[in-house]
Amino acid sequence: MTSPRTTNLSLVDTDPAELAVDAIVIGVHSQTGEQGATSGLAGTLLLASGAESIAVAFDGKLTETLALLGATGGPGEVVKLATLGTVTAPLVVAVGLGPEPSGAAPAPETLRRAAGTAVRALAGAPKVALSLPLPDDADASAELRAVAEGALLGGYRFAGYKTRPQPTRREPVAEVLIAVPDAGDAGAQAEVTRALAVAGAVRTSRDWVNTAPNELRPPSFADAVADAARAAGLGVEVLDEAALAAGGYGGIVAVGQGSEAPPRLVKLTYTPQSGGNGKRVALVGKGITFDTGGISIKPAQGMWEMKSDMAGAAAVGAAMLAIAALKPAVAVNAYLPMAENMPSGTSYRPGDVITMFNGKRVEVLNTDAEGRMVLGDAMARACADGTDYLFETSTLTGGQVIALGKRMAGVMGTPELCDRVQAVGDAVGEPAWPMPLPDDVRKGMESDVADISQVNAGMDRAGHMLQGGVFLREFVTDDVAWAHIDIAGPGYHSGEPTGYWTKGGTGVPVRTLVQLVEDVAANG
Repeated sequence: MTSPRTTNLSLVDTDPAELAVDAIVIGVHSQTGEQGATSGLAGTLLLASGAESIAVAFDGKLTETLALLGATGGPGEVVKLATLGTVTAPLVVAVGLGPEPSGAAPAPETLRRAAGTAVRALAGAPKVALSLPLPDDADASAELRAVAEGALLGGYRFAGYKTRPQPTRREPVAEVLIAVPDAGDAGAQAEVTRALAVAGAVRTSRDWVNTAPNELRPPSFADAVADAARAAGLGVEVLDEAALAAGGYGGIVAVGQGSEAPPRLVKLTYTPQSGGNGKRVALVGKGITFDTGGISIKPAQGMWEMKSDMAGAAAVGAAMLAIAALKPAVAVNAYLPMAENMPSGTSYRPGDVITMFNGKRVEVLNTDAEGRMVLGDAMARACADGTDYLFETSTLTGGQVIALGKRMAGVMGTPELCDRVQAVGDAVGEPAWPMPLPDDVRKGMESDVADISQVNAGMDRAGHMLQGGVFLREFVTDDVAWAHIDIAGPGYHSGEPTGYWTKGGTGVPVRTLVQLVEDVAANG
């Protein structure tokens, strides 16, 4: 397998009609009234700002021509038009933005998805320019950031393992230019720098998730994260199976003992140059490199997607790479517990009682509830090391998908911090919905022989997502504000590419975690 090619990104303030690129992307809105109509089908389209000079070059017939080609302006729609010399680029590409917003540019997430869709559709074109609508005022940072991130993530492709060239497989776009009023503006340049760091981290997370599970077992995953972290200037500590056993990490050891590839715990440390603002953040991510369910084995159908059960750890490790590049003024520690959950003669069993890192004893009822076992140890270690805020993310429960679907994460924990996660998730395009931690769910997890059962003692699936959150709460000390982000749905996309999501790992919630750290750095 070879490394995938990255996408270069820069700003340009040249007239879009004169850009020497292989394709120029413009936005179009759906339009049902008479506004903007010149005749017939053209009334269904309205050009977004940024396309003015292109429209002039087409002598006012651009919307009519696009409509004749089937363009409606619907979100995610891409229509390509040969320019035949009317502008410098040989191809104009219209990407749908939906109805025109009243008095403002489209929402950042609309622009992010449009940029991703267009860049992905232009695979095979080496150099592409995006002339999408940005606000007229001086502060267009959110919209510019969205376009940049969408372009970089839409241009992602996992290298894969094919041994023969694929004649129909076109190379991703190598270079993207974004048209802005002033390419030399310091604020705009800062957004490009940030987008390259954050989107680069998302792409790294996707690479880890998409890697075949025989090539990314706990020791090799730990090595990959540690190597990347050291190169980024982060502090690195890796605990192997002997250190985990000696340190009392009963949950990680128990889950990992069924595999010949032993477990690991990776700790990454970011220390701000100026000492920071006095606050401390801990990030924790679930790193089950493959989950068979163990003795409580999963059904065979779809089990191959369980290579993505380390998406939480991938997101946390990658977010730390972005944090190292962006240098926020807050101290951050990250904890990545890694194990492979396999059935064997040495596997942990239903009925086992496991002593966790914080001394609590857990009765195992289902070995397929392994994620909460490794996370409990890691979260307890984070609290023991000292932190003010703890953000944990994991592909924890199928109940998250049942309750909230494939795009929206569930978030549980300290109410104020859950609200903060929701606000940040909405801002970056990774939505999360706060969920409760009811007392009756905890009551159903009482054990006759230990401090708590892994799951509801009656094996009741009701409130399954909430059971995961209730269990994890046992490993957070009272003085720490915490949030558990369940990404069982949004962490992996098994359908056709859409927006800036390609098939496979999505990188959710890297952007949320980075923004949360920046928010704590700025606001405490």
